[in-house]
Amino acid sequence: MQDRPIDGHGLRPPPVTEPFYLPVGREVAIFEACHARRLPVMLKGPTGCGKTRFVEHMAWRLGRPLVTVACHEDLAASDLVGRYLVRAAETVWQDGPLARAVRAGALCYLDEVVEARQDTIVVIHPLTDDRRILPIDKTGELLDAPAGFQLIVSYNPGYQHVLKDLKPSTRQRFVALDLTFPPPDLETRIVAHEGGVDAGVASGLVTLAGRLRQLRDRGLLEVPSTRLLVAAARLIASGVPAPEACRAAVAAPLTDDPDILAAIHDVIAAVL
Repeated sequence: MQDRPIDGHGLRPPPVTEPFYLPVGREVAIFEACHARRLPVMLKGPTGCGKTRFVEHMAWRLGRPLVTVACHEDLAASDLVGRYLVRAAETVWQDGPLARAVRAGALCYLDEVVEARQDTIVVIHPLTDDRRILPIDKTGELLDAPAGFQLIVSYNPGYQHVLKDLKPSTRQRFVALDLTFPPPDLETRIVAHEGGVDAGVASGLVTLAGRLRQLRDRGLLEVPSTRLLVAAARLIASGVPAPEACRAAVAAPLTDDPDILAAIHDVIAAVL
């Protein structure tokens, strides 16, 4: 997918060409129904399973601009809504990404929303019910979200615990879609397409991932994602031998534990 220019509002317009995405279930139809009914969506799934690509694909299908915010623990409400800035000899208001998305009727994607502070998450509540408004206290504005606006959040349930999770008062404002790694036949097609390798190489990488994903019960906290398989495929397409590519792009990012790394290397040797 080619990079898309950012307009004067800081928005990325819909991509000209369709972002490659293979549906695993009914997620496309449900998302479209949510957009038509002005319902916010929560995407739940492991790292690297395609949540961001799915949102980009839906922005293309719906013909809507997209605003993406990578959430983190220091994300303040003003980072989303906006703040006053001093420019030359005057103080001017600058919208944050959430306010820009509301004004433009864009899709606003808060990636890994659970990483943001709870007092920051509260600012999205008025946009997730029948009010569909964004109060900007510092300017006294009350922004009404147009029909095209939709709020999407994502998070990885596997990483969350009692001190780092969405409150029920927030979770129940969203329609939730559970996304996971594609079945082997679809994952093979994805790795072949995105990695630039043939189906045989892609199938071998997917088989490797299936074996490694079984190591979760042996202490592997994070299993290899489709994203890692694509990275390994791209190295292979560049001429790097498959075992070496998998050690660098799959094994090394997963763990630093020498015993688990040794087990992963054994699986790589056995499969490839």
